[in-house]
Formats: sequence, structure tokens, C-alpha cells
Amino acid sequence: MKKIIFLNLLFLGLLSLQAQPSNKKIFTNTKGSEYKFTIIKHLDVTPVKNQNRTGTCWSFSGMSFLESELMRKGKGKYNLSEMWIARNAYLGKAKNYLLMDGFLNFGEGGEFHDIPWVITHYGLVPESAYPGMVYGGNKHNHAELHAVLSNMLKALKSKPQNGHLTKSWQKAYTEVVDAYLGEVPDDTEDFTFKIDNKTYTPKSFAKYLDLNMDDYIELTSFTHHPYYKPYTMELPDNWQLHQAYNIPLDELMALADKAIMTGYTFAWGADVSEPGFSHRKGLAIVPEDPKTVKDKKSKKLYFEENGEKIPNAFYQPVKEKWVSPVERQEAYENGNTTDDHGMHIVGIVKDQKGTKYFVVKNSWGTKYNDLNGYFLASYPYFRYKTIDIFVHKDVLPRDLKKKLGIK
Repeated sequence: MKKIIFLNLLFLGLLSLQAQPSNKKIFTNTKGSEYKFTIIKHLDVTPVKNQNRTGTCWSFSGMSFLESELMRKGKGKYNLSEMWIARNAYLGKAKNYLLMDGFLNFGEGGEFHDIPWVITHYGLVPESAYPGMVYGGNKHNHAELHAVLSNMLKALKSKPQNGHLTKSWQKAYTEVVDAYLGEVPDDTEDFTFKIDNKTYTPKSFAKYLDLNMDDYIELTSFTHHPYYKPYTMELPDNWQLHQAYNIPLDELMALADKAIMTGYTFAWGADVSEPGFSHRKGLAIVPEDPKTVKDKKSKKLYFEENGEKIPNAFYQPVKEKWVSPVERQEAYENGNTTDDHGMHIVGIVKDQKGTKYFVVKNSWGTKYNDLNGYFLASYPYFRYKTIDIFVHKDVLPRDLKKKLGIK
């Protein structure tokens, strides 16, 4: 599809566009808002999904990212199985948990690098082959699954049978996972499915899609480790103790902007617990005056406080805070910035004051805001609350690749 056609359709089903006298398209974030956004760049995406009551945002955003990568590479449009990734990650993290005598977080969460690990070990499948909901219903819910698995591992950690683990625990654990998500043969190469009348296994399908997992890297920016070096991210869900490349904040910002502008989407891990984050209002912002985001539910343009008229930043643009690396680091170390959520960044827009925002594809369904499941994260918010990004290494400039030792 030609870009000019796509630009005319890019927010079709995403938000309402209104033609202006300039013949440009503008839109707003929520009903009654005075924000006026214009599109700078928007890239090909697949439909928004709903992780519902699971902690698998990392898999949903990661698969969404790879689906866009397939379109960018000319492979076509695919609906990849998030639960295939989650299922096999559950197996890996259980083994690591027991190898470390329980001194490792076990939960539903994960990191973007778990996806290459699963694809390398177990391959990849489409949603149609592994929807991952044999427990019933049409929405994902891992509450019971996680309760059973976590208690099972706590019991196994104590090595109740003569102080050691038997050979049976992995089979028992795997059968619990498969009872909830879907049965898979012991040898995953015996798991077959058809696409366009061709039979695939998970590994042959991954090979057909030609997604080289060595091409994808994680980048972060924190001051407690040297720049231009990899380090093990201190994140509870980093059960692999994987390393990310640490680069200066300004370079991370420039790289994120460049990625979108040159046709590459990327997965984004960030904190979404800030007062300035509201998925329902379609915005993630960090105003200079915190009073402007004191009430996320209000639909008023202004708040009244001691006779002062304070603008509601969810309904009109306000001046945002420009966060330094030092302030960003402090928020991370004091626990105000945590590894909350994985998302997929697919475009860039700007408001009427010139502030730029990343277009974020979320995995909370399409019914909970006026942007049909997307929201807009201002550059200041991205600068402040980013944990890491997962991106194709070709986005990196040559000099940065050299500094990081990436070929």
C-alpha cells in the first residue's frame, strides 16, 4: 500500500478525523478536549488486542512489534500468538526459579528479550494455531493459572521429597500450563498447523517468517552504569538476567524519533503509574505544574483552587517538565519509576503548540478510550518514564553501533 494512501487511512477505526481549512487532518484525544493533534508519521500496524486479566503485556506488545516488522519487511500481515510466547516463557522461568532456590521473581510478567528466547527455543505460531484459552471464555485471564503455578513452585522449592527434585516436576508443571493454555507435544516439532494449505511446525514457521532474532536489541538509559556498555537490568521480571545496552538519554530520545521517522516501530517498556498517565483520556504527559493533572476523572477545562484557575492538562496543552538524566535516575532509584507495562510505539504526532508525542498502541482493548485503544505519550513523558526499548539494530547510527560493539 502506498504511503499517501495509508496516511489518509491511518487512524481509520482509531480516532475521528476532521478536515480543516488547510485540508490537513487533525484530531483530539478525548471528547471535549481542546488538544489539536496533527500526524507527523504513522506506520503499519495490526489491530489492537486485549491482554485482559493477565500480566502478559510484554508478549502482546512484542508480538505487535514483530507483526509490524513483518509488514515492514514485506512479508505480509500476520496475527501471531501471544500465548505461545507466554506458555513457553512460563516453562523457562520456572526452571530458573528452582535453579536459584526461589531467589528469583516468578510472575506473569516478562521482558522483551523473552520473545527471542522463546522463538529460538520453541519457534513461533499464529494465533489460529494456539489461542491459549482452553480454560474457557473469550478473554484472557491467568488468575487461576498463576495461583496454581506459583504455589506449585513454592512447594517444589522446599524439595519435599528427600531434599531433592524428582524427574517428574517438569512434566507435572508443563501439564498444568497446558491444561490452561493448550496442549503441546513434548517435542514441539510434532506440533503442526496449516497456513495457505502449507503445513508448518513452530520452528519451520519462524524460519519462513525470516525474523532474525539477533537483529533486535534492547536499549536503556540510566546513570548508575557506564554508557555504551551492556548491563543486567535490575528489574523483577528480568528472570533471564538479560543485559541491555546503556546509552545517554539524549541519544535514546534521538534514536526513538529516528526509528519512527525512518519506518521502524519499536516496543516500549515504561512506567504508567504517573498522575499524568490516563489511558482513558488517551494521554501520557508530565506537566510542569502537577496540579494540572490532579483529577483524571474531571471533564472540566479548568480546576478551581483558592480562587486560582488551573488548566486541566488532559483537556488542553500545558507546559511540560523537561527531565534531566539525574531526575530520571532518582525516580528510578526511589521506586517512582518502575517496570510497569510493555507497549508498542508506531507513530509521531504534534499538538497545536508544537509538542511532539509518540503514538502508542496498547493492549487493553479498544473500548476504554476515544482513541480505540491507542494513546499519545509526550516526548517529555517518554524521556522521564522509559525503562527500555526493543528495536531493530539497523536503526542505530554507525558510530553508535561501533561504540556498542554491534555489527
